[in-house]
Amino acid sequence: MRAHGALLVTLALALGGCGGEPETVAQPDDSASALAPPAGASPSPSGAPIPTPTPAPATGTVVGTADSEFGEILFDGTGQAIYLFDKEATAQPECYDDCAEAWPPVLTEGDPVAAGNVLQGQLGVTQRTDGTTQVLYAGHPLYYYANEGANQVLCHNVREFGGLWLVVTSSGDPAP
Repeated sequence: MRAHGALLVTLALALGGCGGEPETVAQPDDSASALAPPAGASPSPSGAPIPTPTPAPATGTVVGTADSEFGEILFDGTGQAIYLFDKEATAQPECYDDCAEAWPPVLTEGDPVAAGNVLQGQLGVTQRTDGTTQVLYAGHPLYYYANEGANQVLCHNVREFGGLWLVVTSSGDPAP
């Protein structure tokens, strides 16, 4: 009966696509045991190895670098140029409402991921007032320009909403 219960648990995990930490599941005789075998024990009742869960892929926004007319600057994984707003002296965003419509924040649903010459240690996040998570680089909240296509830089050194919008270099400074 134990082998039958273990088979059902294994089948349920395989069909459910679960990853992460093993769960404790009640066996038919009402005793609890972990799915992972103890050290030195057979990996499963049939002797077949239990698959090791693969870590989930990174889900955060990719921030990389590419050449532009302003030198090497930050772009996201889709080729959108990334800007900072010089009015923001801290990591707290000040661009909301009409400003955020014209200059959407670079948002992420996981830790941002560095590519190209972006330094992972310079990437960070901050919470916006609407509960979304905005990407930071070198302490600056990051933005896109809403009317640019991939691989375009149309609004470097533009003054709007009380400050300058500047593309960002891999050092975290605005491009010249």
